[in-house]
Amino acid sequence: MTTASVSSSALAVPRSKIRELADLAFSLDGVLKLHFGESNLPTPQYIKDAAARALAEGYTFYTENAGLPSLREAIADKYQELHGVKLDPSNEIVVTASGVQALNVCIRCTLNPGDEALVLTPAWPNGSAIVRLFSGHKEVPLCWSDGRYAIDFERLEANVTARARLVVYTSPSNPLGWVATEEDQRALLEFCRKHELWLLADEVYERIYYAGDVAPSILRLCKREDAVLVVQSFSKSYCMTGWRVGWLVARKDLAAKATELNEFIISHAPAVAQKAGETSLRDGETEIRDMKTRLQQNLSFCAERLSSMKRVTVPKPEGAFYLFPRIEGLADSLEFCRSLLLQTRVALAPGVAFGAGGEGSVRICYAADQGILEPAMERLEKYLKDWQPQHD
Repeated sequence: MTTASVSSSALAVPRSKIRELADLAFSLDGVLKLHFGESNLPTPQYIKDAAARALAEGYTFYTENAGLPSLREAIADKYQELHGVKLDPSNEIVVTASGVQALNVCIRCTLNPGDEALVLTPAWPNGSAIVRLFSGHKEVPLCWSDGRYAIDFERLEANVTARARLVVYTSPSNPLGWVATEEDQRALLEFCRKHELWLLADEVYERIYYAGDVAPSILRLCKREDAVLVVQSFSKSYCMTGWRVGWLVARKDLAAKATELNEFIISHAPAVAQKAGETSLRDGETEIRDMKTRLQQNLSFCAERLSSMKRVTVPKPEGAFYLFPRIEGLADSLEFCRSLLLQTRVALAPGVAFGAGGEGSVRICYAADQGILEPAMERLEKYLKDWQPQHD
């Protein structure tokens, strides 16, 4: 008698090391949670009220696979407002059940079995993991140049093979806080045009940008016929992580196929969440400004505390809500974070979870309130005073 086995493509995807720490944290009491990419603040009341109205108005049925037309129009209006980019909501925007589902369907639409994706790292691991479900990937770490992270185009060029089909990058970056400049984006766009590659930009953190209202978008530079995809989400800017609604912007042919695939993946994002997202785009600017003010205060506090700690170096972020400090002598960030959690009840994300260039660092989400950040920094500092550097 034979036993059916799990597919090799599924087994090739490693478990998320962030979730590995999170599962341990869930089992403990009194944990100061800085490992997940979310605020501890609830969804704003005006968004919850919009969801209640949508329920009362009967938004409990199926919607279009691409999402409610009214939401797609609101997304197009926001791009015009923020970036001066005109999009066709009927065939260039697809609403998804989260940013990660947008990533999933975009990658599925660009890669054939045996193709390769080049992923700029350190980066949120879900993109690389999704690529592994369908094909192969190479991680190309950012380099450190003139006091900030930068794209290593020589290394990127060296990793292009006949199998390459896709380049993936995140800006503002999770976990680095790095933001691709217009020059960076133009160079990436020309690189992908030259090699006939798709370019996928994860711009989920675009509103959490400290040099202006919104981070630069690749959509400002590309033509509508370019092989460019943008993934977005309501989770970070509007404190809607549990609502699971996002979107993608794509060339018309890919958007059409992504819409069709939505039917077989999730059908569509929940109707109530779509209506809540529509309201957040229309009425959320004051909340976003207030959130950014609070995040900048948190950033200053955490960066100052970390800079005073033994063996810690703290690169300055330009966006998102993470710090990615490097700890001298740290060779196993997963074990470090596990031990820190068990001994101090402070939960951080291990740098190794974010791919090439991540080991030796930890990710700290500073979106929590001061009542969590202050004791967390105190416990981390005390832990580091007694911690001994690791050796390979």
